[in-house]
Amino acid sequence: MSRGTPNISSPLTPTDDALIAAIRGGDERALAHLYRLHWPMVSHFVLQNSGSEDDAQDVYQEGVMVFYEKVRDGSLELSCQIKTYLYAVCRRLWLKRLTSKSRFGVRLLDDEEHGPYLNTGAEDDVLAAEEQDRRFATMSEALNSLGEPCKSLLEGFYLLDKSMQDLTAEFGYTNADNAKNQKYKCLVRLKKLFFTHYKEEPI
Repeated sequence: MSRGTPNISSPLTPTDDALIAAIRGGDERALAHLYRLHWPMVSHFVLQNSGSEDDAQDVYQEGVMVFYEKVRDGSLELSCQIKTYLYAVCRRLWLKRLTSKSRFGVRLLDDEEHGPYLNTGAEDDVLAAEEQDRRFATMSEALNSLGEPCKSLLEGFYLLDKSMQDLTAEFGYTNADNAKNQKYKCLVRLKKLFFTHYKEEPI
């Protein structure tokens, strides 16, 4: 956004603009400032909706991480101020927790200042973050189910960035081609396990 000609239609305040630019640039102080700035709002919301201080901290940290990751990967599209977006994200996260604990419907008390929370785009962002977490958890479970030597072979290549020559020596293969063939077979097994676990997971 041009600093010379402000965008009148933008919902962001100058502070919001500066925070997003700083976070995108990797400034950890900006993230800490953001955290302190809107913590009282989320703490009040969770406490007035059957939550504890610890619950509020958990939800807020998760909400800030959703915002942070969207800023860093360039996919954040705000149609509201940051505080409204964070309120909507944390509201969605806390509602999900309350719903999982209750057999009955949950009705939340909202601060009118931060509505309308359903039009912020936060719902889709939270769902995307939850889906990504679910995929990571499923992949981790599939990897643990894979057994040896496949688990260590794939972790060595993809996570520890070891070369095929190193893995050939480590696992005692006769040459790098044999190691590559084994890695391919292990990868095929991992994909089958992943999709089996993923389909069985409840949405």
